[in-house]
Amino acid sequence: MRLIFNMKALISLTILLLNFSLNAQEQNASFRIYGHAMADMGYNFNQIHPDWTDVVRPSQLPSYDGQYNPDGNVFYGVRQTRLGVESIVPNDLGDLKIIFEFELFGTGVDAGQTTFRLRHAYGELGQFGAGQYWSPFMDIDVFPNTIEYWGPTGMVFFRNIQFRWMPIKGDTRLTFALERPGASADGGVYQQNGYWDEVHGRFPLPDFSAEYRQAFNWGYLELATMLRYIEWDDLNDNDNIDLTDSAMGWGLNLSSNVHFTKSTVGRFQVMYGEAVQNYMNDGGIDIGIENNPDDPSMPIKGAAQPVLGIVAFIDHRWNEQFSSSAGFSMLDIDHANAQVPDSYAQGQYALANLLYYPVKNVMAGVELQYGKRKNFSDGFTSDIVKVQFSFKYSFSSK
Repeated sequence: MRLIFNMKALISLTILLLNFSLNAQEQNASFRIYGHAMADMGYNFNQIHPDWTDVVRPSQLPSYDGQYNPDGNVFYGVRQTRLGVESIVPNDLGDLKIIFEFELFGTGVDAGQTTFRLRHAYGELGQFGAGQYWSPFMDIDVFPNTIEYWGPTGMVFFRNIQFRWMPIKGDTRLTFALERPGASADGGVYQQNGYWDEVHGRFPLPDFSAEYRQAFNWGYLELATMLRYIEWDDLNDNDNIDLTDSAMGWGLNLSSNVHFTKSTVGRFQVMYGEAVQNYMNDGGIDIGIENNPDDPSMPIKGAAQPVLGIVAFIDHRWNEQFSSSAGFSMLDIDHANAQVPDSYAQGQYALANLLYYPVKNVMAGVELQYGKRKNFSDGFTSDIVKVQFSFKYSFSSK
């Protein structure tokens, strides 16, 4: 079934590309097809969830001894392979820009699979845009030049469906967006007692995000914000307990690129907020469970959980053929007091690499990677050391 689906998707994509190309020729527009084929291989010295053997995700490290396969496993894959098209059509209202991009890295129900996964499906006309694209709450320019796919654990990283307004565009920019809402929660230590069987989340308002970036000769400084409203309703009328409640989520994200020299760039981010974990690259639970013994009608309640994310990386170009990246990232969640002891509370991420560009559009690299997980209150920690080799072949035609 998956093969049939993939063939249908490939045929549909071919037709779409032909239509884009014909329209571009008819309207004297710009049309570009781009992407890369990429092969990854490496060795895990420690354990990690079998669906995530080819990345560093601290949340997917063991939460207790011996949870996953024994230490020491080889991995191979081509899941970072990517294909995209971009069309720019001039008109009286400004350029119409369209991006459609996908890759082969399965997540969600397809976690661990090599399958089609949508990255961007986005259109922009003048100051307005709509579709699936980078959330303005994140700063994609913080992502370092690495071959590890998932990226820094403490980075704000989310492609979301949105409607955005961009009154200022360019190196200095201002963006406002209404985004698709969503959040995660669990029952904490009360998950199995039936309290939450009839409690359902609700999102009456879209998430609001905004960013402002000021460009300088040395780089830029950007401040982004997120504001969201989350509700949950208790539909069980057969007891004296009502768990219906709501929470506000918010976040502030300060990020920057600093060009120390022509060949050295620092990438930095500090984010703090509450109930914005699903916007994080490797976040945990947005709404946690808190004991509330002073109110018999609501003995427990949901609580927006604070989260801190930090990213600090240096990218350096040694010469035309060699570059390196090295740095550290951390995510820390301040859990509510009724979360289970082995809940994911802190992740650490670090790596260093050496990348080689023998000719244009070809890259070969080696990378040493590290990740660490810390549980909420049982004192358990786990870590992983990985070495990865990757080969990347890029293409672009306009």
